[in-house]
Amino acid sequence: MPPANALSVPMKAAPTTTAPAAHSDPRWQAVLNRDAGQDGRFVYSVKTTGVYCRPSCPSRLAKPQNVAFHDSCAAAERAGFRPCKRCKPDQQGTAQRQAQLVADACRAIETAEEAPGLEELAGQAGLSPYHFHRVFKAVTGLTPKAYATAHRARRVRDELARPGATVTTALYDAGFNASSRFYEAAESLLGMRPGDYRAGGTNADIRFAVAQCSLGAILVARSDRGICAITLGDDPEALVRDLQDRFPKACLTGDDAEFDAQVAQVVGFVEAPRLGLGLPLDVRGTAFQQRVWQALRAIPAGETASYAQVAASIGAPRAVRAVAQACANNSIAVAIPCHRVVRTDGALSGYRWGVERKRSLLARERA
Repeated sequence: MPPANALSVPMKAAPTTTAPAAHSDPRWQAVLNRDAGQDGRFVYSVKTTGVYCRPSCPSRLAKPQNVAFHDSCAAAERAGFRPCKRCKPDQQGTAQRQAQLVADACRAIETAEEAPGLEELAGQAGLSPYHFHRVFKAVTGLTPKAYATAHRARRVRDELARPGATVTTALYDAGFNASSRFYEAAESLLGMRPGDYRAGGTNADIRFAVAQCSLGAILVARSDRGICAITLGDDPEALVRDLQDRFPKACLTGDDAEFDAQVAQVVGFVEAPRLGLGLPLDVRGTAFQQRVWQALRAIPAGETASYAQVAASIGAPRAVRAVAQACANNSIAVAIPCHRVVRTDGALSGYRWGVERKRSLLARERA
């Protein structure tokens, strides 16, 4: 024991553990970017001010060590924080109000016998036609007229698939008031004459072949217009069945020596995407999907873009989810490079043909 007159030296307190800094959380990047697309998904609090904010809050950025993230406003308030008076995270934001107005307009278009005009839609939203047109395009990526046309086209496809339906009844049931306008749009949307589409692809001549590449099985199909499918998978038979399901009555031709040379060209392109693919594509989709797919083809090999960046590049910065859906509906792998689209934090997201194939494609492009 120490002598009775020895000085008492206080023991050094053990270091306290702290939560990891905000910059280690992927949500911090959304705060740095003031990403309005993340508003409503989470809020962040600042312990030095005692307030919580939206990700898009224009206030001066706090130091990351003073920031914490919460899944909701209620969670932030339970932690003792109050809402920011500048971005008002506890109130519906302008973007959310506009999104609701556009959603209501979309429902009006979808339920009307004939597509309502711009002035009628704007009046229902309480906005001027010019302002409504701009807001609608910013949210959906399409003008109200283009959205109505795309919706009618979906109705046409549904009607043509109904047993016993005729092209004429499908045309008028979908809201087309003139056959000339219908046939003008139908060829690009369906990829063939409406009657042939209704018959499951009758009279459509599609050549296809299945090969092997470093990513597994690959199916390449070509119509009279160009390459209409490049699909990847582990089971060659499943790839063929998928093509047959899309066009059950089309004339599918395999073992074509002339076409095999083009298949070899596609396989070489998959192995070395930087070489490019000098073959025409038969791209089928809605107007919005085609805009997204065109934007994807503008991303250079070896580089990536976020879904938000793609949405901004087509003039629809709020249509991030619609962009992701268009990527998921792409049936021409690699040539329409949806594998180059990643999350805002750079992480790989889902890929129709598997995330590992996406990682492999990006690695070989960067190499």
